[in-house]
Amino acid sequence: MLSKKIEAALNGQVAIEAASSQAYLAMASWAENQGLSGTAAFLYKHSDEERMHMLKLVKFINERGGKAVIPALKQPGTNFKGITDIFQALLFHETKVTQEINGVVDTCLKEKDYTTHNFMQWYVGEQIEEEALARTLIDKLNLIGNDKGGLYLFDRDLQGMSAATGGGGYKKEA
Repeated sequence: MLSKKIEAALNGQVAIEAASSQAYLAMASWAENQGLSGTAAFLYKHSDEERMHMLKLVKFINERGGKAVIPALKQPGTNFKGITDIFQALLFHETKVTQEINGVVDTCLKEKDYTTHNFMQWYVGEQIEEEALARTLIDKLNLIGNDKGGLYLFDRDLQGMSAATGGGGYKKEA
């Protein structure tokens, strides 16, 4: 049985994962409207992955005797200056998600809920991958600069990553 503190912390993370999915969906729509089909495909898949992270939490909360709460969501931002802005926003968002997950883990330790602590380790590892991927993509975009040919190749590479691995550029579990 989950303590009320753990249940509240996990439901908070449900809201964060849901908001992440919506934010990446908005980014994908922007990219698609800019003719960046590879970037859009990558971000659509990323949005789907975040929704799966949310569902994993919902199921865990309910299986442990808690009550998962499905949150209302604010509309995410839709105005981006460019593709680098998209991935900088993604990295900023992922670092905030990491902080929140660390907070849930800290609550688990304080509450001596080692089962939930163990469950949350998957999210800890996931965040390492998420942040590393965002940093790598930003580094590539910085190398490209304003070169339209480079941007074309970058977008094409993201399309290939999305097709080969389901979106994230690396194999992930839901």
